[in-house]
Amino acid sequence: MAPPNDPVNAILKAFSSEKSEDQYFDLSHGKFNVKGVSLLSSVPSNVTLTPYSYISQFSDAPQSLIQRVRASSHKSCFLGFTQEEPSERLVNSLGKFTNRNFLSIFRFKTWWSTMWVGNSGSDLQMETQWVLLDVPEIKSYVVIIPIIQGSFRSALHPGSDGHVMICAESGSKNVKASNFDAIAYVHASDNPYTLMKEAFSALRVHLNTFRLLEEKTVPSLVDKFGWCTWDAFYLSVEPAGVWQGVKEFTEGGFSPRFIIIDDGWQSINFDGEDPKEDAKNLVLGGTQMTARLHRLDEGKKFRDYKGGSLLGSEALQFDPKKPKMLILKAIEIEHAEKDREKAIKSGAKDVSDLEAKFEKLKEELNEIFGGGDHESSGNPSDGQGCGSCSCRADNYGMKAFTRDLRSRFKGLDDIYVWHALCGAWGGVRPGSTHLNSKIIQCKLSPGLDGAMEDLAVVKIVEGGIGLVHPDQAVDFYDSMHSYLSEVGVTGVKVDVIHSLEYVSEEYGGRVELAKKYYKGLTDSVVKNFNGYGLISSMQQCNDFFFLGTSQISMGRVGDDFWFQDPNGDPMGVYWLQGVHMIHCSYNSMWMGQIIQPDWDMFQSDHLCAKFHAGSRAICGGPVYVSDSLGGHDFELLRKLVYPDGTIPKCQHFALPTRDCLFKNPLFDNKTILKIWNFNKYGGVIGAFNCQGAGWDPKEKRIKGYSHCYNPVSGSVQVSDIEWDQKKEAAHMGEAEEYVVYLNQAEELLLATHKSDAIPMTIQPSTFEIFSFVPVRKLCNGVKFAPVGLTNMFNSGGTIQELEYVEDSEAADEITTSTTTVKIKVKGGGNLLCYSSGSPKMCYLNGADVGFQWSADGKLRLNIPGFEEVVGGISDVVFLF
Repeated sequence: MAPPNDPVNAILKAFSSEKSEDQYFDLSHGKFNVKGVSLLSSVPSNVTLTPYSYISQFSDAPQSLIQRVRASSHKSCFLGFTQEEPSERLVNSLGKFTNRNFLSIFRFKTWWSTMWVGNSGSDLQMETQWVLLDVPEIKSYVVIIPIIQGSFRSALHPGSDGHVMICAESGSKNVKASNFDAIAYVHASDNPYTLMKEAFSALRVHLNTFRLLEEKTVPSLVDKFGWCTWDAFYLSVEPAGVWQGVKEFTEGGFSPRFIIIDDGWQSINFDGEDPKEDAKNLVLGGTQMTARLHRLDEGKKFRDYKGGSLLGSEALQFDPKKPKMLILKAIEIEHAEKDREKAIKSGAKDVSDLEAKFEKLKEELNEIFGGGDHESSGNPSDGQGCGSCSCRADNYGMKAFTRDLRSRFKGLDDIYVWHALCGAWGGVRPGSTHLNSKIIQCKLSPGLDGAMEDLAVVKIVEGGIGLVHPDQAVDFYDSMHSYLSEVGVTGVKVDVIHSLEYVSEEYGGRVELAKKYYKGLTDSVVKNFNGYGLISSMQQCNDFFFLGTSQISMGRVGDDFWFQDPNGDPMGVYWLQGVHMIHCSYNSMWMGQIIQPDWDMFQSDHLCAKFHAGSRAICGGPVYVSDSLGGHDFELLRKLVYPDGTIPKCQHFALPTRDCLFKNPLFDNKTILKIWNFNKYGGVIGAFNCQGAGWDPKEKRIKGYSHCYNPVSGSVQVSDIEWDQKKEAAHMGEAEEYVVYLNQAEELLLATHKSDAIPMTIQPSTFEIFSFVPVRKLCNGVKFAPVGLTNMFNSGGTIQELEYVEDSEAADEITTSTTTVKIKVKGGGNLLCYSSGSPKMCYLNGADVGFQWSADGKLRLNIPGFEEVVGGISDVVFLF
């Protein structure tokens, strides 16, 4: 029998794909074939193939999407298997392959995924989310995606002798099954990007539990600049510090359009402590991971904020050096604690000196904080905390703070705050709120045995999770979010999402528990944050994407930005940055079908800040930093951000080029990571040397490979841009000729589809951005193409509008033709165009102005500063 609620067999299928002879796939005699080519051999006899079908009357997908899925359904199928004994966790071979290149995504931590390549089923890593196989025999690609069926989710694991294993698990001993006919989805296409689009479209219709990015609204901050408080303060974040940070950006010439108040603002405490008092003087991430929410509103340091106290000449003063002093002292304490624990474990009989040092450092930390707990600023309704969060006076707390922020910093559109999916890292403290929560001990899936050691996992397992009963998930999120919305918060960053799978035993398993929690979260986002005010994080596992993204439209596609290696490798300050880019670009291949990829924050004064900035410029998502107070590189930010806090954003999300898909741009010592994207009037390729680190399957961690940290050579060409992947860009891919601008080298070239590839050599931790702009042949024979503002990394993104107007006049039997080129440019600086001939005239915002033209085709015009024109957009007209 199939598991209950099986979407394949629940009702009579309304539609089956094309006739069997049109099917791409077949399974016979122990071989799984695509168009007659063997993909998997030695397929066990208990493995089944089911042609793709869907239940149209139960799908809420748009009709146009259903028609698209129907048109490609003959290129897909499901794989399943049957075992004799029902179990909560079943592992079965799907067959084996060797000598076939693959690209895969696997979970290297509970929350984070990254890419892996190989050529055998045994090369796969544990918890693989999908595998893309190269099938050059038919010039095609095939993806195998483990999915959800009933109450089970699945992942791929490596087997011996080339076998691909599929693991289906419920997460509860009370939920068992033995039969699956649709536990893995398979799809084929001759284009790998079309393949991913078609595959996840088909799964959207089949599962009917999530929606695609194209169906949803993304947060407005997606094309803006912002600041996150995390690296500036960690857990010591407080109102005056946030105020100081926004003030510094504004004074530096930027207006942050959004801020994220990260972990540290909530009301948390530890088991055994006063249940009505906040934990005091926390600084470093990790110290809070066994703490739990004891109220659903802001913590005391935000609750005590008095409206107006940061406004006017008598404003409270804040020492911008304080956060770094706290962080450095907290690091000393962390090291002292480790030394003490090491001595105890080694059998030392007297650790009194180490204990005394530890206590002394804690006293010094308290002194920096100001002697421990801060006195209340006179909040008349602080009391013991009612838990309902509805008794606050308007002139105190988060409401007063957000109001003052917006009063002082006019461009601030969005204020987001952080919270864990279960409230805090350790959930909600039992008995502290009106919610029914209890502490659940954590149980990790055996599949995570292959994951990297993670402090967060260690701490969560140590303390368990105070889980709000899933029947109260709607109430839980609405209680938090309705309050936040009322006090001026416009969205949330939800973190630690995959902790649910640790505590699902009593609640019907991980799928059923997730459904209830994600429903509560979805309902609350719709009610309180316009249906889209949420950034998801620590969520890179398939059950989140298949179950939790009906409304969620934006999420992280990489691990955290690490400014240095937490394990102590001094070169990690460099190689971790390339690793981050690999996470983001390859994860976007699947996540980008469902959510807007968010490449995360970085620090503008980091040693590799420019490296990060180059990738953010063309990633197609928001640009935000986590700068410490006083730690800003405004010159660098000017290459990324307009003074009004908007950005020259690409039109798509960045993806690795086709020639990178089955390569290892991290430690093969030869591959440059190339990512492609579109601007409104051209395409762009970013080339990044990420070599020098990567996953070690034996050590189960990401580490440096110093012998690969070298210059790498490669090439780039017009065809690297997948022009057909966006309808509005397709016509640009048909141009006869392109001008190519190298942003870092400041070179201008011409290329066609038949041209030789453009050679390049990229130094370690550096990059080049290639803008490809179609050349227009004007009626008088002049060739023209606008590159954009070269002082911005994404030059082409500065071109807002482009129009060619052709005019012909007849006089004395002579016909003369003129062309007017009209360009709207956002931002100030150096406008570069390619023009094979010199214009006759140039007008800037209606005034006749001079320009520079040289015989090599470079046409330059200085655009005035941003503030000198309405909306920062200038009208440029060239007459030919």
